[in-house]
Amino acid sequence: MTTQETIDQIVKTHKVVLFMKGTAQFPQCGFSARAVQLLQESGCKDFFTVNVLENNDIRQGIKEYANWPTIPQLYINGEFMGGSDIMTEMFQAGELQELLQN
Repeated sequence: MTTQETIDQIVKTHKVVLFMKGTAQFPQCGFSARAVQLLQESGCKDFFTVNVLENNDIRQGIKEYANWPTIPQLYINGEFMGGSDIMTEMFQAGELQELLQN
């Protein structure tokens, strides 16, 4: 299985996936910590995280998968939502909470 196939399988297997630096319990960067905080504040208790620091192929591959240069990256129902900045905007507009409740 290629890295892209692995990423695709992860994204399509889980309702909410966050590719991040570190884990939800121990984020390794401020943007990843903010992304976890936004998900939790939106009432999302069950989300799947992938620590890109554990696998350099995934770390590089996820950037190609979404054609998005930065991490974290959020996927909901197999669809790329964006990174920390976009998540913040969505949260402030109430969109993130709405997506996560459906």
